[in-house]
This record gives sequence, structure tokens and C-alpha cells, in this order.
Amino acid sequence: MPQTRFVKLPHRPKVAVTRRLPQAVETRMAELFEVTLNHEDIALDREQLAALMADCDVLVPTVTDEIDAGLIGGASERLKLIANFGAGIDHLDVGAARARGIPVTNTPGVLTDDTADMVMALILSVPRRLAEGEKLVRSGEWRGWSPTGMLGHRVSGKRLGIVGMGRIGQAVAARARAFGMAVHYHNRRRLPKAVEGALEATWWPSVDDLLARVDVISLNCPETPETHHLMNAERLKRMAPHAYLINASRGTLVDEAALVNALTHGGIAGAGLDVFEEEPRIHPGLLALPNVVLLPHMGSATFEGRQAMGEKVIANIRIWADGHRPPDQVLSEY
Repeated sequence: MPQTRFVKLPHRPKVAVTRRLPQAVETRMAELFEVTLNHEDIALDREQLAALMADCDVLVPTVTDEIDAGLIGGASERLKLIANFGAGIDHLDVGAARARGIPVTNTPGVLTDDTADMVMALILSVPRRLAEGEKLVRSGEWRGWSPTGMLGHRVSGKRLGIVGMGRIGQAVAARARAFGMAVHYHNRRRLPKAVEGALEATWWPSVDDLLARVDVISLNCPETPETHHLMNAERLKRMAPHAYLINASRGTLVDEAALVNALTHGGIAGAGLDVFEEEPRIHPGLLALPNVVLLPHMGSATFEGRQAMGEKVIANIRIWADGHRPPDQVLSEY
């Protein structure tokens, strides 16, 4: 396997960006690098990605770009860094890049609070039927307050089950505790006792052990072969009929056909989804259900978060171009 070497570039690196970034980020990139931008902000197809990778020193992809072993293997010798705009790397074949001696960087940490805020918003909105209420008001059919109108469920006193207790999972746990929820979790590795104590979190050794014991399930883990369709028909059946499913991580964690069936036939009470299996396509069954809140993958969509992501990308490229290991180099594939 080629050894990754960091050597100072004798010229400004040529940087290819696959999607439109915040204007301030693009402007700073243009000041520092020879940059190719995607002004139309349309997701590039495979041929377009291959063309970019044939003529740049640095590729800056996003979650909408599937950078697989074939594209990496066919890239020119000039490509020396993949600086991902985003924390998740499941759309990148890090192993194939490593085999070519191409380091991969990401933007960890800066989206934690934004994503956790969105998860908590979904946790609140689904049981309280906020989307249904908003649609009722807009429809003109609302006839005013009544004692039994738009009844939902409070979250205080309920049990939240978090699958994936990394940065975002822990941030969700802290928010849930502030709303009076009891935190339960499953993670590949149990958290240190001090962290569990601070979050008042109860660990379960398997997802199956967790599912039947909680009122809300929040998925906060990356996409891996092990987590693909983590929530399938069998696991959805383990959830209580009054429970809710929240997913703001990766759409492929949920078998959407099985979820539609569970929601339609009372297997679970509702769901809040910010991500989908085949984005931007959404399962038509989900669109027809009133007990689902659907958002357009906006969990990390804040001005502050996107700016911070861009600054991390720029820092990684600059430090790499100066001949040093970039600070956010991805060293494993989860």
C-alpha cells in the first residue's frame, strides 16, 4: 500500500468543489487556491466527477457525491487530497483512497449542536403533532380550541433510546435530559462511567434489548454495512405501538417500506425523518401519512455551521499544501 507523504506544494493547489458553498467560503478559496466552483449547484454525475478528478490536486466533495473505488482508481496522479465538506464519509471509499496514498479529510465537530437541535425538534414535534396542527391551520378547517382537539403526548417523563452515542448522540442526550426525558442508549462501545453519569444514561448491549423499553428511538449513527436497514421490519416490530422513530443521520438506516407498513397498521405511533433512502425521492407511502414529520435533510443547515465547515475544509487544504498532515485526516472507516 502506498505510503502517504506530505510534501509542500511548489504552487497554489488546484481545488475542485462539487457543490455550491457559502459565498464567503468560495471567495476565500478563490483567494488562496486555483479553484473550480459549481455555480449551478446541481449534483454532478459520474462522468462529471471523473472529469474533475482527472485535473485537480484537491477534490472537495459533499454527501451527494458517491466517490467509489472506481472513480478513485481512475483519478489522475495529480489528485493528492480529498477534503470532504461534511463530517460523514460513508459516500467515500476511504480504503481505495488510502490504497492510492490519497489522504481524506472531513469536518468533524462543527455540526454537532445544529444536528442535535434538529433531532430534539423532531422529538418534540412528532408526539405533539406540530406538523398536523400547522397543516390544519393553513387548510382553513380549524374551528378553534376544544378540550379534545389535536391531542398529543408530552415528552417529559418518557424514555429516549439513542442508537449511536457519539458527539451528536451525547448532545441529543443532554437536550433530552433538559426536557425531563430518561436517556437509554446503545453504542458499539459503552461510554465511560463519568460520561454515563453526567448524562444519566443507561446502556443496553444490543439494539434489540433497547427497542422495546423506550418511548422514542433516535438514530444517530453512520451508515455502515452493519447499520444498513438497521430498522427493518423485525426491529420495528420490537418497538412499542405508542413509540416514535426519529432519524436525522442517514436514510439507509431505515427500511422505508417496512416503516410505512408499521406506521399504517399501528405498529408504531409516528416518525420524524430528515433523511431518506433514495434522496431526494421520498417513499410515496410516507408522503401520504399524517403521523410523519418529513424534512429536506436540513439537520445541519445553519449559516454558522456551513461557514464553520468551509473553514475546516480550507484549513485542511492549507496545512496539507504546506507539507503537513491535515488536522482532520480520516484515519479509519468507522
